[in-house]
Amino acid sequence: MRPLTLAFVLIGAGLFLLLAELFIPSGIFFVLAVLGIVAGVVMTFFYGDTYTGSLTLIGVFIVVPMLAGVLLHYWPKTPIGRRFFLNHSEEDATLASMPVNVELEQLRGRFGRALSALRPAGVVDFDGRRIDTITEGMMVDAGQLVRCIDVRAGKVIVRPVDTPNLKDLEIVDFG
Repeated sequence: MRPLTLAFVLIGAGLFLLLAELFIPSGIFFVLAVLGIVAGVVMTFFYGDTYTGSLTLIGVFIVVPMLAGVLLHYWPKTPIGRRFFLNHSEEDATLASMPVNVELEQLRGRFGRALSALRPAGVVDFDGRRIDTITEGMMVDAGQLVRCIDVRAGKVIVRPVDTPNLKDLEIVDFG
């Protein structure tokens, strides 16, 4: 076998081993693939001329990222790829349908008063119900008015609001 043919066979075997690494992750295939590709490119410079080596190097720098992009696009659809990526949509649907979470969803948009200091977690009173809450990372003093802005995975997320000035309200007689 001619040395240049062997060089291109090594590069092709390296690309094939990169493909195999995605389906059988071990690390050994990746190391062998890199060694094969590097050895193939070095052989094209050594046994061929500079022009052949340069074209091979440019081709490898174009083909390897394209191959990696295509393979990583299809990898999550393989059995091993599905184990690496969690499917959150099923989990979120299950959590949202639990009776406790359905009850907590009714708090969205409601106002309450912090019974303890929220640093950032604490207890808030929503219409006489004590609910464990968490803020968006800010500290809230006890007694401050808060509003429920979201309910995620059974956690009530609140944000502090300014206490309204009730003296500004007019008294309206509807009688």
